[in-house]
Amino acid sequence: MTEAKMQFALGDAPATEALGAALARSFARCEETSAVVYLHGELGAGKTTLVRSLLRILGVTGLIRSPTYTLVETYQPAGRLCVHVDLYRLQGPGAVDELGLRDYFDAPCLMLVEWPEKSGSALPPADLTVILSYFGDARTALLAAPTARGREWLAELQRDTSLTPYVSHLT
Repeated sequence: MTEAKMQFALGDAPATEALGAALARSFARCEETSAVVYLHGELGAGKTTLVRSLLRILGVTGLIRSPTYTLVETYQPAGRLCVHVDLYRLQGPGAVDELGLRDYFDAPCLMLVEWPEKSGSALPPADLTVILSYFGDARTALLAAPTARGREWLAELQRDTSLTPYVSHLT
């Protein structure tokens, strides 16, 4: 089966937050409780903004820290394990093992990974890839789902009418 894709035009930070919120709502409707999300984009493109919104909608009520310095932050909203990873400062793929992420690979969790390209092949494959890019003063988000789990998630996301103003392309 081919990879499913969706593209969004995100004019500002609230639009990025709306996408994160819709991703959370659609993930919560999926049968699977586990998924791996890769987040790509330049510094400041909105990766952490999207993740914070997603985690907030899933039920995280306290402070949601950027894992830029800690590298890994975990949350358990409503009993669901969410692992937010930022590999920007990682010194190479071998350092992924030192983070203890393997403990989460087979566990039921939502793993959200910023800068996954720094991991080499040390991470499980993504169910959903989010690429945030600058487009003039605005941003775009390209979502790609190479797995059945990811395609189910995007199918649920397509049903979210709150995103209609931002959808620029579906495949």
